[in-house]
Amino acid sequence: MIVTGASSGIGRALSLAAARAGFALVINARRADRLEEVARTIREAGGRCEVVAADVTATTTPARIVETAMRAFGRIDVVVNNAGGGTYGALLEQSDAAIEAQWQLEVAGPLRVARAALAQLEARRGQLVFVGTGGVRVPIPHYGAYQPAKAAVRAAAIQLRRELRGRGIAVTYVDPGLVASEFHHAMGIERTSNVRAASPERVARAILRGIARRRAVVNAVPWQTAGAVLGEWFGTVTDSVVISRFTPKRAAINERAQGDPASDAPAPLEPAPTAIDESTFQRALEPVARRMERVKLPADFLRSALVPDARIELGDLAMRWAGMPNKNERAALHEALDALAAGGYLEPQEEGTWRVVRAAD
Repeated sequence: MIVTGASSGIGRALSLAAARAGFALVINARRADRLEEVARTIREAGGRCEVVAADVTATTTPARIVETAMRAFGRIDVVVNNAGGGTYGALLEQSDAAIEAQWQLEVAGPLRVARAALAQLEARRGQLVFVGTGGVRVPIPHYGAYQPAKAAVRAAAIQLRRELRGRGIAVTYVDPGLVASEFHHAMGIERTSNVRAASPERVARAILRGIARRRAVVNAVPWQTAGAVLGEWFGTVTDSVVISRFTPKRAAINERAQGDPASDAPAPLEPAPTAIDESTFQRALEPVARRMERVKLPADFLRSALVPDARIELGDLAMRWAGMPNKNERAALHEALDALAAGGYLEPQEEGTWRVVRAAD
């Protein structure tokens, strides 16, 4: 089994539960230390686990994951596309870079992983699993582009289920419900108290049952799904309730999850700025600011890429920014990354590759 987003929450719980059920694991996420802790727990219990610490949105990551699985275990039976995360804010206030980042994380990345593993899944009559959200049925204000992207995930899962049926591959869509994980804290918002959150372990058990039975849909918390279905049916009648009771509130700066054994949430992120603040980040980019302006390279796009310990590859980042970058755009991006390295945000690795040392201030 391949599990993306395995360093915390549902992904971590599923990896541990799957190992107990007899699966060999290839786990992926950006945080190498968290992944190694999960892998160590699995191995100490007698299980088998390989780690691929990489950004799932990088175009080279899916091939690395599949190659690791085949080298270590010689087969792939299940792929669980679980990696995800939200960005707080009104949808039309999201920058192009923020919307594109959500699309890459929630939709494009999982499809690349599925494509990379397709031949092996067909050989094993295997299974693809996509993790969605109840917000697909009843979108909640100020979740940025997260819910529209997850709606695309749901549609993709249904389409793939129909396209791959004749090839013997089962496709499962998971509605996890509200989960007691670090998801909301990472967004910098409070998790609603109007709905009781399920533990990641409960959701993991539901996913494993769905895999065993090759179900098309897994509703991990059925009563929550039922409520979402009703909300969808009632349409505009539910708008006032959703707006008044479920619009997220900002979490207090440096507040940590308290008394929640199912959550390993770190301190929440500080509110994302709507414009680049006067900061050392901005000063680091000053030498290349005019070049960036000429090629329309947004500073907030670079800011969003600064995830501590992530690996940045010039080609991948250029494609995320410009689609098919020309030489001038690629050169400008290279100069900007070199400027961030000089400012202490990046550490150069091999040619065209950097490790993120710290997030933008």
